[in-house]
Amino acid sequence: MDKYSKMSKSIKSKKISSNSTILVTGGTGYIGSHTIVSLIAAGYDPVIVDNLSNSKVSVLKRIAKIAGKKPPFYKIDIRNQKALDGVFQKHRISSVIHFAGLKAVGESVACPINYYENNIGGSLSLFSVMADRGVKNIIFSSSASIYGEPSVIPIKEGTMPAPTNPYARSKLIIEQILQDIYIGDPVWRMVILRYFNPVGAHESGLMGEDPQGIPNNLMPYITQVAVGRRKRINVFGDDYPTSDGTGVRDYIHVMDLAEGHTAALKKIVKMTLIKSKQKPLIVNLGTGRGYTVKEMIQTFAEISGKKIPYRITKRRPGDIATCYADTAMAQKILGWKAQRNLSDMCADAWRWQSQNPKGYV
Repeated sequence: MDKYSKMSKSIKSKKISSNSTILVTGGTGYIGSHTIVSLIAAGYDPVIVDNLSNSKVSVLKRIAKIAGKKPPFYKIDIRNQKALDGVFQKHRISSVIHFAGLKAVGESVACPINYYENNIGGSLSLFSVMADRGVKNIIFSSSASIYGEPSVIPIKEGTMPAPTNPYARSKLIIEQILQDIYIGDPVWRMVILRYFNPVGAHESGLMGEDPQGIPNNLMPYITQVAVGRRKRINVFGDDYPTSDGTGVRDYIHVMDLAEGHTAALKKIVKMTLIKSKQKPLIVNLGTGRGYTVKEMIQTFAEISGKKIPYRITKRRPGDIATCYADTAMAQKILGWKAQRNLSDMCADAWRWQSQNPKGYV
């Protein structure tokens, strides 16, 4: 029996007492798929809805190999309320984790209508179906980008939002919609997770980040350069007020992030059992420290043993200099803290990409 077969056996042995069926929108995507593995490990039964606009159905086989079972999957755009409602009719869903949405900052600046229509329209469709079906527990995958260029670092949840691009504004609008839904119906239980920059991959190397087309995020670009798919990395600006002039971000391992969502789900289950009013909880998920783009490139090169060529280009519209989290709230409310360091992030990302140079096939 190999390592991952043992893992699957362990996962199957875990049980939970509450209604365990969880709908995960965008569940074949990068963060969603890793969260599916974490949910199964915690004893939940996820159901996946995804339109595959930025993911591949073959990830389901990888999930099954790691977790020991393949969750039900529906190729559905959540803006299609009739199709989405059919999933709620077929499964006794108790809670929803909502990932589905477009997420590239630069693209959102160029195509704002698409981002507002897709992200906000899709969310409204989902919330409507949930309300109709009496499913009122939700974890929303928001973003630290809503903070914009904060005046105080690290960023606390009480920091005034000041989004600088349509992607971030779409996330903030959805948060505000959820707040209004709660005001209208306090039965809802909501956790809004504002997370920072997910990187890395599952330690098995079976699952990782596989963006369609040219990557919009740093780590997959680095890994694709390392395996020869791309010639070099474009570093967008070296004139920021940081230690080496490149942008600083709070990079968090994707499995830490996945486990953060599972911790949030457990919190919602407790909130539901108590049956008392609970305002939407807003929680940052990050490591509490930042790394520059150049530090990321250098660390990955050291871990992989590969030279990572890069060139400096002009800043991207909507980008900011520094962004990293205050994580005290996550520890206090969710009992969660990131466990993996930058070396783990780079090593796991390299294991994934080196074993899967063309991503999911």
